[in-house]
Amino acid sequence: MTRLRIATFNLENLDERPGGGMDFEDRLAVLRPQFLRLRADILCLQEVNTHPATKSGPRLFTALDRLLAGTGYEHWNRAHSLNRGGVHPSDKHNLVIVSRLPIRSHRQIWHDLVPPCAYRPVRAEPAPPDAQKVEWDRPILHAVLDLPDGRPLHVINVHLRAPRAVWLPGQKERFGRWLSVGGWAEGFFLAEIKQAGQALEVRLAVEEIFESDPDALVVVCGDFNSAEREGPLRIIKGDEEDTGNGHLAMRMLVPLERSLPENLRYSVIHHGRPVMLDHILVSRSLLGWYLGAEIHNETLGDELVSPASIHAPPDSYHAPLVAEFSPPRA
Repeated sequence: MTRLRIATFNLENLDERPGGGMDFEDRLAVLRPQFLRLRADILCLQEVNTHPATKSGPRLFTALDRLLAGTGYEHWNRAHSLNRGGVHPSDKHNLVIVSRLPIRSHRQIWHDLVPPCAYRPVRAEPAPPDAQKVEWDRPILHAVLDLPDGRPLHVINVHLRAPRAVWLPGQKERFGRWLSVGGWAEGFFLAEIKQAGQALEVRLAVEEIFESDPDALVVVCGDFNSAEREGPLRIIKGDEEDTGNGHLAMRMLVPLERSLPENLRYSVIHHGRPVMLDHILVSRSLLGWYLGAEIHNETLGDELVSPASIHAPPDSYHAPLVAEFSPPRA
């Protein structure tokens, strides 16, 4: 293998039974060329939905199967996340890794390294008598892939919570209107806890890998719902400027979009403002193999404006990212 391409793409509710009058065939027609353009060897996907074939049958990735049918990705190895019980995939927003390389092992991490926070809401009505668990919305998916020379490549697929206020009893109406600024503020505070807490769990998973192998090849991909200078991404990166310790430089994860011109660094358009919410972060060892990155954002619509002006838009409002590496010859 002379080139290795790793991509991440939030498919935004990939579902063969989409709501809102959307035609799944339209989604396939739009998304499949995007997948072909990536020419990826490893795909980190977010928001992949499942459905049971029968009422009591197992949940199947039929939408993803149809999307990949007839492409080079169709029969590749896969790993996916599970529901809270760890029995089967969730109905919505699963994480999936699709890989040309063999998958040596995989696991999901969901409060395995960071326990849920305990918090007693002060604005909830009625107020709970005791503190309640503040749990992450989704797991983290970690797969170990076998490179051709036998070295392991650690791939971590993430989808952190968006900074959108958590619902509080008695503070929000059914159709999304908050009844008080204080209620919204507390809900937003709880969302920040969820996002930062899951970012911490990602960082601790990376720390475990480095404890076993300080020169590990690590890539963390996904929808971080966070720009580079915001808290969640800072927690995961571990910049020297934050730790103040040069001996920890090899523990840093590097955002690959830094190598692109600043005017191209956006994966989402939010109310007219380009923002970089999706990222590919790599360890220093893997950075030594790095050739370049692409953000396929040419057709992005505005995630707030476009759905209101387009009936049943088939697009994802996240741009796919892909990074290319040149592994050294064995």
